Amino acid sequence: MPFDLPETLQPFLLPLLIAIPLAIVIIIITVRRGDHRDVGAPPPPPRPQPAPPRPAPAVAHAPATPPVAPAAPAQRLPLLVVDDSAVVRAKLLKLFSEAGHEVVAARDGVEALELLGQTRFGVLITDLEMPNMDGFELIRAVQGALETEDLPIIAISGHEELHARLHQVQGLYGMFQKPWNDRELIKRVEALAQLRQPAKT
Repeated sequence: MPFDLPETLQPFLLPLLIAIPLAIVIIIITVRRGDHRDVGAPPPPPRPQPAPPRPAPAVAHAPATPPVAPAAPAQRLPLLVVDDSAVVRAKLLKLFSEAGHEVVAARDGVEALELLGQTRFGVLITDLEMPNMDGFELIRAVQGALETEDLPIIAISGHEELHARLHQVQGLYGMFQKPWNDRELIKRVEALAQLRQPAKT
């Protein structure tokens, strides 16, 4: 004898038979798509995307240049002052020292030759009238020696007749009469000090 449903459930039987297979089909399709959301649920809000990284500000790099060393001052040779007068030697030492020169003094030609054998000088400033060896003899000795033949020489004289004899001397770079002009003497010595270079080591 077939199973009889109550009459009250018979009106719902047909819709259930249609709804249940339909629900099964929808669930299968949803699982295959990988969408696990509930059917009919609103889509989740979109995830906020991280902001792209800002580019680092460009930094201008100056080209690497090696430091420049300060230029060393040109090396100048000392001056040799020769005069038998202590007052004149003191004046010349003060004059040239204040102009930035190293100065060595000698009392006569003999002492000057001894110093010339020990040190290389840039300029020779010599008196003419001196004991033991006067300026003329000193000039000839300096010009005749291989080591000092290129030494610039300035002669200083307090006597007009001696000053006149200097025109017969070859190779002088200046002739000054006492009292000399400080400015002119300094200018001449400054120019001559650049001519002779220190000895090569």
